[in-house]
Amino acid sequence: MNKSILLIPKLQIHNANALSSPYTIGFPAMTAWLGAMHALQRKLQNNARFDNEFEDLELKSIAVVCHDIKLHTYRGERDFVSSIVGTGNPLDKTGKRSSFIEEARCDLTVSLLIQYRAPDGDEELPASVDALLQSQMKMAGGDIIKTQPSQRRQIKDESDLRQLMATVMPGHCLIERRDLMQQAMAGGQDAIDALLEYLKVTHQPVKDDNDKVTWQSSRKSKGWVVPIASGFHGLSEPGYAEQQRDPDTPHRFAESVVTLGEFVMPYRIDELDTILWHYQVDTPNNLYLCTQNQFVTELKEENTHG
Repeated sequence: MNKSILLIPKLQIHNANALSSPYTIGFPAMTAWLGAMHALQRKLQNNARFDNEFEDLELKSIAVVCHDIKLHTYRGERDFVSSIVGTGNPLDKTGKRSSFIEEARCDLTVSLLIQYRAPDGDEELPASVDALLQSQMKMAGGDIIKTQPSQRRQIKDESDLRQLMATVMPGHCLIERRDLMQQAMAGGQDAIDALLEYLKVTHQPVKDDNDKVTWQSSRKSKGWVVPIASGFHGLSEPGYAEQQRDPDTPHRFAESVVTLGEFVMPYRIDELDTILWHYQVDTPNNLYLCTQNQFVTELKEENTHG
């Protein structure tokens, strides 16, 4: 279990991207968090202020613990659904709001656990990361408005893991529950039906011996199960597009990969790898995925309560 972990606690982010895929609004996609980790590694490696101290640093995987999230939505007193709170700035020349594409945003507080490898030493890593977070970084498209000092943790045994998980309480770790989708699709459902089957809430009337009717609500699976975006599926062959941002990297059109995830409280975590995510490229199937170090196929009963 010996792992070097960089803990970035209680990171407050404003205006993060809550449009996690073309179909879902909620917690920012795992592609955003892994992208932030990759950007952090590049800034540490290439920033002249660090004198090449982190040239061989490798940030390998990341876990995200959500402490609080608030979607920018509005629902009036008699409204049935909520509306996205969006802006169209600046105003046009007539003084009216210009047309814009609605973007769901959220404010959230998260702790990040980043597994890393630093062959040349890591004594200055927390201070260097804090300096970048306070001056040059964005997270999930949002602005970092408050940070706490980062910490180095060595996770060698279960005791170390317990102490780390206690540090990020209260909160919820995001894990993948692709297995739920696979079970439903093996029974004949298509992907969207399988997804909705686990998200819907069923209400049933129950009559007692005194003919009193009460309503009971239930879902197909226990726990806080949510849709998550976990990567991209390539639609076209790699090539070059006119005016693409990076002329040296082949471009291809892609669509989001959406599956099921679950938020689990940290004190229920027995293996650190069950909450750590890393990149995985499946070239034959044109898939660019975020996946867990140790895929969860079945949660213990006590782990299924949100």
